[in-house]
Order: sequence, then structure tokens, then C-alpha cells
Amino acid sequence: MFFHIVLERNMQLHPRYFGRNLRDNLVSKLMKDVEGTCSGRHGFVVAVTGIENIGKGLIRDGTGFVTFPVKYQCVVFRPFKGEILEAVVTMVNKMGFFAEAGPVQIFVSNHLIPDDMEFQSGDMPNYTTSDGSVKIQKDSEVRLKIMGTRVDATEIFCIGTIKDDFLGVINDPATA
Repeated sequence: MFFHIVLERNMQLHPRYFGRNLRDNLVSKLMKDVEGTCSGRHGFVVAVTGIENIGKGLIRDGTGFVTFPVKYQCVVFRPFKGEILEAVVTMVNKMGFFAEAGPVQIFVSNHLIPDDMEFQSGDMPNYTTSDGSVKIQKDSEVRLKIMGTRVDATEIFCIGTIKDDFLGVINDPATA
């Protein structure tokens, strides 16, 4: 799920960036440092949407660097248990398959895949229904439900299922 939140960060800026463009340099460094990162508490930072406040800088002794406290608004992505997501399958093996929904990697165990789907090994491993009408393989788009999440300091891992109503393949690259 996406959230619009306010975060704070202490930014260090080299003296060569001081001058008329100090604020622009600080904002561009913030975007470069923050966008695309993950904090376990808030989730993945998708984009910085605005700057609320830049505090007074504090000169660091001996280096000349200045530390500015910056309060900024950003959009974050954080998956929750029970959430329905659409994801792209990245790898299939006999244990299940891995899929990605944006920056989040999701594993779907073969126990959480419908019973009528069987693993087919070969040059393009996949899970196929007994009548062959539905196939889950690399680059397939699936709708899945998150069963659980594990949050590290810099990453979020999820376990998902497609063993529920209205879940499963939504776009198969083999038929497209």
C-alpha cells in the first residue's frame, strides 16, 4: 500500500555546493540519497514530493561539511498481510515461484498454489493446470494475496498465495 508521509533526515553538504543554489543542491542530494531506499519502519521510498523545512546548518569541525536537518514529504510503499497485489513472476522452481511487485520480492510456495496445478520442468519451468488452460511461468502476471511479511533494516520480504478466489494468472506472456 502507498502512503504519503513526512520524514526527517540530516543531510551533509560539501562547502563547494554553498552559494545561490544551496537549497537546490540540498534538495537534489536528498532525492539522490533517499529515493529507491528501504527503511524497515516505513517501507520503500518511491519519491520525494516536497520539502517542508530546511533547518539551520551546523558546521562540522575539521571538515568544513555542514549538516542540515531536512523535513520532507514522500510517497512510500509498504506491503501488509492480507493485501492483494499484482506481480510479475521472475523465477519458477519445484518449491514454488518468486514474483516482484515493484521493489518487493514475493515467494509463493507450491503449497499455496491451487492443487490442480502441477510443476512442469524443462527449458521453461512452469506450473500448469491439468487441462493446460492456465500456465504460470517466468514473466507471467499474477494476482496474489500476501500471507506474511518479514522486515529487515533495508529490505522487505513477503510470502504470498494464489490459492483463493479471484487470485492467479491475469496475463500469460505465452498466449500474448
